[in-house]
Amino acid sequence: MDKVNIELENQFFSSEKKGSDIKGKFFVGVTQLAVFIIIAVLFIILGIIVYQGRAKFSWEFISSFPTNGMTEGGILPALIGTFILVIVMSIAAVPFGTITAIYLTEYASENSKFAAAVRFSVRTLAVVPSIIFGLFGLGFFIQFLGAGVDTAFNGGELRWGQPNILWASLTMSLLTLPVIIVSVEEALKTIPRELREASLALGATKWQTIKQVVLPGSVSGIMTGTILAVSRGAGEVAPILFTGAAYYLATLPGSLSDQFMNLGYHIYIMSTQSSDVEKTMPIQFATTLVLLLLTLSLNLVAVVIRSRIRRRAK
Repeated sequence: MDKVNIELENQFFSSEKKGSDIKGKFFVGVTQLAVFIIIAVLFIILGIIVYQGRAKFSWEFISSFPTNGMTEGGILPALIGTFILVIVMSIAAVPFGTITAIYLTEYASENSKFAAAVRFSVRTLAVVPSIIFGLFGLGFFIQFLGAGVDTAFNGGELRWGQPNILWASLTMSLLTLPVIIVSVEEALKTIPRELREASLALGATKWQTIKQVVLPGSVSGIMTGTILAVSRGAGEVAPILFTGAAYYLATLPGSLSDQFMNLGYHIYIMSTQSSDVEKTMPIQFATTLVLLLLTLSLNLVAVVIRSRIRRRAK
């Protein structure tokens, strides 16, 4: 009787194990299929962009100005404008976002109402539509701050109280700030508290601990936040519609108070307001290809810098 019971139990657990194995294989297969579909869609999109833009993509296309109603020529002004926008945006957003994340992680107490308000504000900013940032930049940076500077220092002459690359960059930095703060804060939290306590026990101050222990260990997360911000900022169009982007300029930006052309805005203009949309299709795809390559290049530079800092820290 005992042998019969044991055999029944073995059969029951064996069938249950087989059922679990089948379910496990099913979910693994579904996951792998989803990953394959995502990668396939990505390569299809990239393939279409490369195939459609290959005929127009050349050094002359990159290094020349658009002509004949932007149906011919190149994208040099838009390329330079996008590059300057990303650099100024990173200079404005990364330090401020990193400092905010350091305060929230290292200095603010767990029950701090101010820190809770800051985190709530960051989460709110992360879900605000990008066009709202453009309207805010128009109202605050241009009509209030820029017009005030012109009145106070330029005798009312219009220079800063108009759309330009500085206000567009600052507006874009506000858009990317939540990404930087959240990613840097999470990176700082990965540093074990024991390392902080050991540094303080050896006589180091709070700032010395942050500078010598916390920041070197979390540099990867900081650079990751920078990469995400650069990737988003390079392709956004809505925030710069009212703050600095121009339809067409025959010259490159000479200062931060000048308007500029942008790759994303250039694609939007050609696809919606060009005199001959069909004729500009190769230019649109080639411009998209350049935008992707620019974003990839900036990301690669950030990755290289992150790797070198990590090696030096080790």
